[in-house]
Amino acid sequence: MFKENNSHLQRELFGTFNLVSPAMSKKMTSSSEYLFYRLIHCRIDEKIFAGLYSEEASRPNASINTMVSALILMKHHDWTYEELFENIQFHLLVRLALGLDDLERMPFCMATLFNFQNRLIDHFIRTGENLFEQVFDRLTEQQLKQLKIKANICRTDSVMVASNIRSYSRLQLLIEMLLRIYRVLNEADQESYKIHFERYLGKSSGQYIYTLKSGELSAELTMIGELYHWIDHHLMPHYQDEQIFKIFERVYQEHFSVVAEKVIVRSSEEMRSSFVQSPDDLDAAFREKNGHQIKGHVISIVETATPENGVNLITDVVVKPVNIDDSTILNERLDIIKEKTPEIEELHFDGGYGSEANDRKMLKNEITPVQTAIRGRQAQVEIEINEISGDTYQVSCPLQSVVATATRKRLKACFDKSVCKNCPHNQDCRLVEQKRWRVYYFKPEDYLKQRRQRMIENIPPERRMLRNNVEATIKEFSCRMRGRKVRVRGNFKTPLFAYGVAIGVNFGRIRRFTQKNEERELIIISNFMRIFTWITGLWKEFRNQIEYLVKLQILQRKYPFLIKCSF
Repeated sequence: MFKENNSHLQRELFGTFNLVSPAMSKKMTSSSEYLFYRLIHCRIDEKIFAGLYSEEASRPNASINTMVSALILMKHHDWTYEELFENIQFHLLVRLALGLDDLERMPFCMATLFNFQNRLIDHFIRTGENLFEQVFDRLTEQQLKQLKIKANICRTDSVMVASNIRSYSRLQLLIEMLLRIYRVLNEADQESYKIHFERYLGKSSGQYIYTLKSGELSAELTMIGELYHWIDHHLMPHYQDEQIFKIFERVYQEHFSVVAEKVIVRSSEEMRSSFVQSPDDLDAAFREKNGHQIKGHVISIVETATPENGVNLITDVVVKPVNIDDSTILNERLDIIKEKTPEIEELHFDGGYGSEANDRKMLKNEITPVQTAIRGRQAQVEIEINEISGDTYQVSCPLQSVVATATRKRLKACFDKSVCKNCPHNQDCRLVEQKRWRVYYFKPEDYLKQRRQRMIENIPPERRMLRNNVEATIKEFSCRMRGRKVRVRGNFKTPLFAYGVAIGVNFGRIRRFTQKNEERELIIISNFMRIFTWITGLWKEFRNQIEYLVKLQILQRKYPFLIKCSF
């Protein structure tokens, strides 16, 4: 049964704050952990998770805001589960961050936390909804409003992360599947069908392939294909509910085909980056970029970048298979980004995000694209397209400028051939030669592409380098991974890692921003007190001088001879 946790709002009579000295209590309330408690723990909407629990009267759930806060701290500090529970049990400030006001009670055990995550995974599989994303979105929305952060200018970038899986070769993966299939068979079937698997038993998949010579690989793949075909016909009907057999079916279809009851091994050219990379992570994909091979996912983020902001926050996080292009990810997220930050007017990104589809979608959402690099080769002779009004375009080359006319499928600009003959760029120009004209054909999408590529020249110089700072944000994600490899795997736990880190990064920025403001206020107060003390000192000196003069005048009237004697 779902029950909200409000116990942390009332301090206990014999709680931590009432047991320590006032000086220590003051240090505790000024710590970053107490700020985490106020900014994160107290603002987690537990009702988001109500659907995970029964509506009937039953035993209430463990405190959800405490478990969610614990997972965020775990990702923020890059702790293991053992380190998380050790800190909860023995670290006073960590307990303070989780709203625990005593020194003994554990809010949940490790099994409870795992069961909570399993509920989240089941909900994700059933609905496609990651509830941690909602936690991130609501916290960020509150933070943007409270700190009055402008989101009219944003920037985006991505980082490829390797899944926590073993890197298998094609043959090693196929043998690993055979070993795992044999392990799930019952004892009777293992004894009956041992002859089919005996070749691969007694050693790991890696040890087996090390004994093969390069010339034997092709024959080995054929033998494995025949064994896969036999498993599909004889074992699959009896074990189809087992998870490993569901994975087997996918691997079998990806690597082999059957023609006239004969198994054919698919060629390496037919292999796709979306094929299963490991039986432990079916969502991980393969990608090679800049000489590096990655099997895993890509984390794409969007953050505010308005120069007037005292602090900028991450506003959108998404995790996709690593073989999906950045431009495709952005296209899927643009409507969501606009919904989260309706005031967005300008988005900065690198060359990997530019595409015709994104240009059209940004035009629809009234977002100005600012691309800091051009993807692909640049033309030797620049043909510039400018929109005059509606469907009318002016096309210019280094020597001429003409108005384009519409054809049946596209637009064309006709340039004077006599002028082109004397042009120094004549040989490098990409215009189409015709009888009367040299013609340039284009579509409205070409104008949008040029507009995107030229936009960086049309904004003030101080805004042209805004995208570069997003790389520091990417580093904040990367530093929590070893060799850009996350400790988790799968299409749920990797986003859980990403949202937890994003919440932690935003919290860290707010904490530093708050500390700077407090230091600035202390400096102002200190300077004011110095001026006040100086003025007070002057006033005391002035008052003393007045009192002295008054006393001197009184003495002169009463005892004039004293004044004469003094001279």
